[in-house]
Order: sequence, then C-alpha cells, then structure tokens
Amino acid sequence: MRGLYLVTPNWNDTDRLLAATEAALRGGAALVQYRHKDADAVLRIEQATALLALCRRHGTPLVINDHVDLCMHLDADGVHVGGTDIAVDHARRLLGADKIVGASCYGELALARAAQAAGASYAAFGGFYPSPVKKYTFVTAPALLTEARAELALPLVVIGGMTPQNAAPLVARGADMVAAITGVYGEADPESAARRFSMLFAGRAE
Repeated sequence: MRGLYLVTPNWNDTDRLLAATEAALRGGAALVQYRHKDADAVLRIEQATALLALCRRHGTPLVINDHVDLCMHLDADGVHVGGTDIAVDHARRLLGADKIVGASCYGELALARAAQAAGASYAAFGGFYPSPVKKYTFVTAPALLTEARAELALPLVVIGGMTPQNAAPLVARGADMVAAITGVYGEADPESAARRFSMLFAGRAE
C-alpha cells in the first residue's frame, strides 16, 4: 500500500461522484474508500456498486467505510472501521484473510498496536491538520509517525486536512498513504490534484 488514498465526500450526485473519482484515478489514486455518512441504504448501494465497477476497470481497490454488510454484499475489497464501528477482529473474521481491514487509530499508538494484533491491514492516524470535513477534537503530532514506523509492521495512513504541501513532511516520516477528501474532490481539477499527491511517493520503494 503506497500513494494517494482517496476518500469520497458526502455527495448525493452519483454522476458527479463518479466523474471526479475517475479523474482522480487517472491522476494515480492508489486506493478508494467509499464514505458517505448521510446516505440512505438505497443511495449507498447505488454509489458503492458504481464505484466498485469503476475501480475494477482501473485495477484499484475499493474499501467501504464502516458497512461490512455492504462490502460482503458487493464483494468489495475491504472495509475501514473507526472507533465506534465494528471491531477489527470481528470484521476480519467476517471478511476472511484476503480482504482489506483498515482501522482508524486517531492519535494513539496503543490503538494501532491493538489493530495490528487484531489483524488490521493498515493503521490510519489523524487528524494532523484542521479538516473542513471531519471535525477533530485533537491534533495528532507528526512525531507519532516516527514512533509507529519504528514499532509497527503495518502500512501507515495519514488523514486530516491533507494537501500535497503539508503531507510531504508526513511522508518523509514514514507515511505509506495520504488520505484526502477535499484535497482532491474540492479541487477544480481532481486529476491534477491526485497527481500532485501521487508525486509525493515517486521513486519511493514499495
């Protein structure tokens, strides 16, 4: 796992969502997470189904935020779970060894240790910077990445107000992926925005 981790916004317009996502995939997005906190079940199925087909065409994994049942129904590539969602070990048992199970670890190394022990595929830390989408009540210190890199075998994802400029020092500290919502979907040219994030990893070994 390495590169831009694209996280979808709360857009009800599926055509708009697909167009922007496809542009970001052309720009090099390496992983897509379907996250729509306000969608009803019908819209979630519609959008996740369309995104999965799009990601399949581009050879890019799609993970579903929180909804393990939806992941299983669609045979998507995995799930991402937060602190109030299904537990990592439970998701792993339901999905099996081959699926992605990502875990939000906020600013706590202890949560990442527990996630690794429970079978997580990656640990996501953040927020590092103020986000227009996710309202964090804390700030994650960049030094946490140095500690996590030295101790954990998991890929590390950073999130929270990411731009190519402010993500660069986090990549230098060992982040394997940079998760972005507004930093791509909020830009007039999502393809170029995605490419700028992807360039942070140019020349870096897997």
